[in-house]
Amino acid sequence: MTTSNVPEPASAPKASAAPADAEAIRLLSAVRDQLSGELLPLEIAGAAVARENARTAVEQLDDYILPRYRSLDAPLLAVVGGSTGAGKSTLVNAIVGHPVTRAGAIRPTTRQPILLHHPEDLPWLETDRILPGLRRIVGTQVAEGRMLPADQVGVDPDPSMVDSIILIRDDAVPRGVAILDAPDVDSISDENRRLAGQLLAAADLWVFVTTANRYADAVPWKLLSEAAARNITVSIVLDRVPAGVEPEVSADLRGMLQREGLGSARLFVVREYQLDELEMLPAGAVGDIKSWLGEIAANSESRAVIARQTLAGVMSQLANRNDAIASAMVEQIASAGRLESYVAEAFAQAKDGIRLAVQDGTLLRGEVLARWQDFVGTGEFFRSLESGIGRLRDRIGAFFTGKPQPVDRVEKAIESGLHAVVVDQTAKACETAEDRWRADPAGKALIEGGDLGSPSSDFSDRVAGQVRAWQLDLMDIIRSEGANKRMTARMVSFGINGVAVALMVVVFASTAGLTGLEVGIAGGSAVVGQKLLEAIFGEDAVRRLAKKAMESLEQRCESLLELERDRFLSRLGGMPDKQVLENMNQYSAAIRRLAREQGA
Repeated sequence: MTTSNVPEPASAPKASAAPADAEAIRLLSAVRDQLSGELLPLEIAGAAVARENARTAVEQLDDYILPRYRSLDAPLLAVVGGSTGAGKSTLVNAIVGHPVTRAGAIRPTTRQPILLHHPEDLPWLETDRILPGLRRIVGTQVAEGRMLPADQVGVDPDPSMVDSIILIRDDAVPRGVAILDAPDVDSISDENRRLAGQLLAAADLWVFVTTANRYADAVPWKLLSEAAARNITVSIVLDRVPAGVEPEVSADLRGMLQREGLGSARLFVVREYQLDELEMLPAGAVGDIKSWLGEIAANSESRAVIARQTLAGVMSQLANRNDAIASAMVEQIASAGRLESYVAEAFAQAKDGIRLAVQDGTLLRGEVLARWQDFVGTGEFFRSLESGIGRLRDRIGAFFTGKPQPVDRVEKAIESGLHAVVVDQTAKACETAEDRWRADPAGKALIEGGDLGSPSSDFSDRVAGQVRAWQLDLMDIIRSEGANKRMTARMVSFGINGVAVALMVVVFASTAGLTGLEVGIAGGSAVVGQKLLEAIFGEDAVRRLAKKAMESLEQRCESLLELERDRFLSRLGGMPDKQVLENMNQYSAAIRRLAREQGA
């Protein structure tokens, strides 16, 4: 055997589609592209089933719907399926009249699907027109009365060849129908079961083999129920029926088929026979099955009816799957929105907490307040505020005529206090958001393996950098405001850094949240800073300066919070939006319209 990887030969039939079919192919290709995307990233209830629905839908579009739409006149694919040991391979050998596929006691027997076809149908089958995920392996022509060696058919020791299909040309197969011997639907091998399901989903018609002892098994009936839902043409082969029990068993099986919506399925009975030395059934044992396949193959109209009937059923099933996936997407989008709201609320609280700490005078406590007092030379004055503040105006005048203390200690104190506030509020936001995600099934899986409950490892350094950058912003704001005025001697002697510190104090000192002596001290601090700025820039300009300074600080804090917030939201990346959901709903309606057209 040799692997076939060659392009479609020149003699192969060319797929042609009418304008309506071409439009349908474009639509179905768009459906396939969307279903193959990341539609259901969250691990919530029902997601696994919906993902399997999407995978199955894409596989069926690739393996059956799109190929059949492109080539409605291609040979029908008749898949022979059934349970372990039902006699599928023996039946296939009997249909063609000689051994071509291996039967035996070792399970699983059929490890690779074997596709028997008329030689003139090869061009339709040797390319990836159907079942594009399976490599083609061309089998050796069977000699009359001789079974192919086991290493060529049925059992292949090379694991890399599991996802392949063996093509065998045989004149005994009627032209227009290809017969595929599939793995067991209840195989002990997971891969075989998956492959069997894939092949059955790619079939135009099923030849389902069961036995008198096992026809009521659950696994086959699950697949037969799916066949009924697809409205696929099905024939049932009741194999190995002992003499004397045929009427009773056949009647019971017909009743079961009727109840499952398969009352129109053809039922063929194969009696229990002793196999010959080549493990072949007697020549006449499957004559009615051969005749049925031959009649289908000989009549192009019958083949077209079967192809369109199956296509309509499969597309109706695709529309239902699409609906189920869309419903799961609604749950996904709602869950993602809920997780986003948890993060938004936590970080909005952090933003409010920073703003409150900045504006209520909290930052003028402790070290910042002490350094500011030292800087303006009013420590003694502020310590005496408990007995009165009547001489404040005189102290401000003395401040302007005195020599200010070094400003860098005040800047560092402010930087340290502001840094602590931002880090603390952000840490609370991260912890709150992580706790809420952990308590939500949709978020629990997203936080596994990541430390989202605390800020990033470099967050403290980034905060320090942004605080320093904000202090530089204030200097630029002050320079811009002073550019339209004569730079007074006071500003020059006091220094732009000192003016910037005064502006910080004004921003920080609305005094809400302070009590007792601290209110007076913080308020006095703000008065000193504000009078200094008013003396340089004027009252209206000070209000503008304070507003711009606060806006600059809020922007920089927001950028810090955004980076930490995005650590959570990035885990929701790839979520489909509402437009994708709308597309899904529109696709379902369009697919049903196509199904009705094929079934007409």
